[in-house]
Amino acid sequence: MAKINLRAWREERNEQAQKSFVTYLLFSVVLAVAVVFALGKYFDAQMDRQNVRNSYLKTEIDQLRTKIKEIENLKKLKEKRLARLKTIQRLQGNRPLTVRYFDELVRVLPEELYYTSLVRQGDMLAVNGLANRNQDVSELMRNLNKSQWFGEPNLMTVGAQDLSRRFNLNVQLSKGNKVD
Repeated sequence: MAKINLRAWREERNEQAQKSFVTYLLFSVVLAVAVVFALGKYFDAQMDRQNVRNSYLKTEIDQLRTKIKEIENLKKLKEKRLARLKTIQRLQGNRPLTVRYFDELVRVLPEELYYTSLVRQGDMLAVNGLANRNQDVSELMRNLNKSQWFGEPNLMTVGAQDLSRRFNLNVQLSKGNKVD
Protein backbone atom coordinates (compact mmCIF):
# COMPACT_ATOMS: atom_id res chain seq x y z
CA MET A 1 0.00 0.00 0.00
CA ALA A 2 1.08 3.40 -0.66
CA LYS A 3 1.75 5.77 2.16
CA ILE A 4 0.29 9.24 1.82
CA ASN A 5 1.45 11.90 4.17
CA LEU A 6 -1.51 14.19 4.94
CA ARG A 7 0.23 16.19 7.57
CA ALA A 8 1.15 19.08 5.30
CA TRP A 9 -2.36 19.19 3.96
CA ARG A 10 -3.82 19.22 7.47
CA GLU A 11 -1.49 21.98 8.58
CA GLU A 12 -2.36 23.96 5.50
CA ARG A 13 -6.07 23.36 6.13
CA ASN A 14 -5.70 24.35 9.83
CA GLU A 15 -3.83 27.50 8.82
CA GLN A 16 -6.52 28.30 6.30
CA ALA A 17 -9.24 27.67 8.93
CA GLN A 18 -7.37 29.83 11.45
CA LYS A 19 -7.02 32.65 8.88
CA SER A 20 -10.74 32.36 8.09
CA PHE A 21 -11.56 32.38 11.78
CA VAL A 22 -9.45 35.46 12.42
CA THR A 23 -10.95 37.13 9.33
CA TYR A 24 -14.48 36.35 10.45
CA LEU A 25 -13.62 37.38 13.99
CA LEU A 26 -12.24 40.72 12.79
CA PHE A 27 -15.21 41.16 10.50
CA SER A 28 -17.57 40.41 13.43
CA VAL A 29 -15.74 42.87 15.68
CA VAL A 30 -15.85 45.57 12.98
CA LEU A 31 -19.52 44.80 12.35
CA ALA A 32 -20.29 44.89 16.11
CA VAL A 33 -18.43 48.21 16.46
CA ALA A 34 -20.35 49.57 13.45
CA VAL A 35 -23.68 48.37 14.91
CA VAL A 36 -22.86 49.86 18.33
CA PHE A 37 -21.78 53.11 16.66
CA ALA A 38 -24.97 53.17 14.54
CA LEU A 39 -27.15 52.44 17.58
CA GLY A 40 -25.35 55.17 19.53
CA LYS A 41 -25.97 57.63 16.71
CA TYR A 42 -29.63 56.53 16.49
CA PHE A 43 -30.16 56.97 20.23
CA ASP A 44 -28.34 60.33 20.19
CA ALA A 45 -30.59 61.44 17.35
CA GLN A 46 -33.64 60.29 19.33
CA MET A 47 -32.39 62.15 22.43
CA ASP A 48 -31.77 65.31 20.39
CA ARG A 49 -35.24 65.02 18.88
CA GLN A 50 -36.79 64.59 22.32
CA ASN A 51 -34.81 67.54 23.68
CA VAL A 52 -36.10 69.67 20.80
CA ARG A 53 -39.65 68.55 21.62
CA ASN A 54 -39.13 69.31 25.31
CA SER A 55 -37.77 72.78 24.61
CA TYR A 56 -40.70 73.45 22.26
CA LEU A 57 -43.14 72.31 24.97
CA LYS A 58 -41.38 74.50 27.55
CA THR A 59 -41.68 77.59 25.35
CA GLU A 60 -45.33 76.80 24.65
CA ILE A 61 -46.00 76.26 28.37
CA ASP A 62 -44.32 79.58 29.18
CA GLN A 63 -46.45 81.33 26.56
CA LEU A 64 -49.58 79.70 27.99
CA ARG A 65 -48.61 80.76 31.52
CA THR A 66 -48.26 84.37 30.38
CA LYS A 67 -51.64 84.11 28.66
CA ILE A 68 -53.16 82.63 31.83
CA LYS A 69 -51.76 85.56 33.84
CA GLU A 70 -53.24 87.96 31.30
CA ILE A 71 -56.59 86.18 31.55
CA GLU A 72 -56.47 86.35 35.36
CA ASN A 73 -55.68 90.07 35.18
CA LEU A 74 -58.55 90.54 32.76
CA LYS A 75 -60.87 88.63 35.10
CA LYS A 76 -59.83 90.86 38.01
CA LEU A 77 -60.39 93.93 35.87
CA LYS A 78 -63.77 92.56 34.81
CA GLU A 79 -64.75 91.96 38.44
CA LYS A 80 -63.71 95.49 39.38
CA ARG A 81 -65.67 96.97 36.52
CA LEU A 82 -68.71 94.82 37.32
CA ALA A 83 -68.55 95.94 40.94
CA ARG A 84 -68.30 99.56 39.80
CA LEU A 85 -71.20 99.02 37.39
CA LYS A 86 -73.31 97.46 40.17
CA THR A 87 -72.52 100.40 42.42
CA ILE A 88 -73.54 102.85 39.70
CA GLN A 89 -76.72 100.87 39.02
CA ARG A 90 -77.53 100.78 42.74
CA LEU A 91 -76.97 104.52 43.01
CA GLN A 92 -79.07 105.12 39.92
CA GLY A 93 -81.76 102.86 41.35
CA ASN A 94 -81.69 104.67 44.72
CA ARG A 95 -81.79 108.14 43.19
CA PRO A 96 -85.59 108.27 42.84
CA LEU A 97 -86.01 106.89 46.37
CA THR A 98 -84.98 110.19 47.94
CA VAL A 99 -87.70 111.94 45.97
CA ARG A 100 -90.19 109.25 47.01
CA TYR A 101 -89.21 109.64 50.69
CA PHE A 102 -89.72 113.42 50.62
CA ASP A 103 -92.98 113.02 48.74
CA GLU A 104 -94.21 110.46 51.24
CA LEU A 105 -93.09 112.60 54.20
CA VAL A 106 -95.43 115.30 52.94
CA ARG A 107 -98.29 112.83 52.47
CA VAL A 108 -98.06 111.37 55.99
CA LEU A 109 -97.77 114.82 57.65
CA PRO A 110 -100.83 115.66 59.81
CA GLU A 111 -102.39 119.16 59.59
CA GLU A 112 -100.91 120.91 62.61
CA LEU A 113 -97.49 119.30 62.68
CA TYR A 114 -94.22 120.74 61.33
CA TYR A 115 -90.86 119.19 60.57
CA THR A 116 -87.90 121.14 61.93
CA SER A 117 -85.16 118.79 60.68
CA LEU A 118 -84.73 115.55 58.78
CA VAL A 119 -81.43 113.69 59.01
CA ARG A 120 -80.71 110.51 57.06
CA GLN A 121 -78.08 108.10 58.36
CA GLY A 122 -77.90 105.06 56.11
CA ASP A 123 -81.34 103.43 56.17
CA MET A 124 -82.54 105.43 59.19
CA LEU A 125 -84.28 108.80 59.10
CA ALA A 126 -84.27 111.02 62.19
CA VAL A 127 -87.31 113.30 62.20
CA ASN A 128 -87.51 116.33 64.51
CA GLY A 129 -90.55 118.55 64.58
CA LEU A 130 -93.21 120.57 66.39
CA ALA A 131 -96.83 119.57 66.99
CA ASN A 132 -99.74 121.29 68.69
CA ARG A 133 -101.00 118.09 70.30
CA ASN A 134 -99.64 114.67 71.21
CA GLN A 135 -102.39 113.14 69.02
CA ASP A 136 -100.74 114.73 65.95
CA VAL A 137 -97.47 112.94 66.77
CA SER A 138 -99.39 109.67 67.20
CA GLU A 139 -101.13 110.21 63.88
CA LEU A 140 -97.76 110.87 62.19
CA MET A 141 -96.39 107.62 63.61
CA ARG A 142 -99.47 105.66 62.40
CA ASN A 143 -99.18 107.23 58.94
CA LEU A 144 -95.45 106.43 58.75
CA ASN A 145 -96.15 102.84 59.80
CA LYS A 146 -98.84 102.47 57.11
CA SER A 147 -96.60 103.84 54.36
CA GLN A 148 -94.82 101.37 52.12
CA TRP A 149 -91.72 103.64 52.09
CA PHE A 150 -91.12 103.62 55.84
CA GLY A 151 -90.78 101.00 58.52
CA GLU A 152 -92.05 101.16 62.09
CA PRO A 153 -91.28 104.54 63.70
CA ASN A 154 -89.56 104.76 67.06
CA LEU A 155 -90.45 107.81 69.17
CA MET A 156 -87.37 109.02 71.01
CA THR A 157 -88.60 112.08 72.94
CA VAL A 158 -91.60 114.35 73.29
CA GLY A 159 -91.33 117.56 75.24
CA ALA A 160 -93.29 120.74 75.75
CA GLN A 161 -91.95 123.98 74.32
CA ASP A 162 -94.02 127.13 74.71
CA LEU A 163 -97.47 126.25 73.29
CA SER A 164 -96.34 123.30 71.16
CA ARG A 165 -94.81 119.87 71.61
CA ARG A 166 -91.26 119.20 70.39
CA PHE A 167 -90.68 115.60 69.27
CA ASN A 168 -88.02 113.50 67.63
CA LEU A 169 -88.38 110.01 66.24
CA ASN A 170 -86.43 107.57 64.12
CA VAL A 171 -87.93 105.58 61.29
CA GLN A 172 -86.44 102.86 59.10
CA LEU A 173 -86.43 103.63 55.37
CA SER A 174 -87.85 100.99 53.04
CA LYS A 175 -87.56 100.62 49.27
CA GLY A 176 -91.26 100.44 48.74
CA ASN A 177 -91.53 96.66 49.16
CA LYS A 178 -93.38 96.64 52.48
CA VAL A 179 -96.30 94.18 52.54
CA ASP A 180 -99.21 94.69 54.97
